[in-house]
Amino acid sequence: MTKFQTPEQFAALSQSNMEALMALANSAMARAERLAELNLNTVRSVLEDSVATTRKMAEVKDPQQLASLQGELTKPLIDKAVAYARSVQEIATEGQHEVSSLFEKQIAEVNKRFNDMLEQAAKQAPAGSEGVFEAVKSAMSTANSLYENASKAARQAAEVAEANLSAATEATVKAVTAAGKTAGKK
Repeated sequence: MTKFQTPEQFAALSQSNMEALMALANSAMARAERLAELNLNTVRSVLEDSVATTRKMAEVKDPQQLASLQGELTKPLIDKAVAYARSVQEIATEGQHEVSSLFEKQIAEVNKRFNDMLEQAAKQAPAGSEGVFEAVKSAMSTANSLYENASKAARQAAEVAEANLSAATEATVKAVTAAGKTAGKK
């Protein structure tokens, strides 16, 4: 249990925690707003495209025109779906980075306060207890190192997943585009 030397220390910790919580809430709200705007714009675009597609299909006179129209309409639809997926992924990735950054700052602050408290306790401890404090410092250092390694591994895994998603998306777009061109030639 943490012991505060003064009410100001307790107030400062409370203020710091409140600011971190507000930053996290504001960040989440900003991402939710961006996602809502993206969804509304996407729905609007899909409705507009549907009207245009319906008009074009009403003008089709023969099967060759229909096949050509199908190829013509498929690529923009795929491009928009890919753009939407990328935008959602970007919003989610930004959120993950913001949350990770906030937690890293909080952990750094907790570590600093713990080390300050440990130093204060070491100054007031009886002679001969230095080994205990060194053992605690060593354990904290090991725990921090493990946390940093886990965080780094998680970031790398997220980057790999993002790269794989981008590669899969590009491959899908190319395959659909090639299939649309083939259908349009028949």
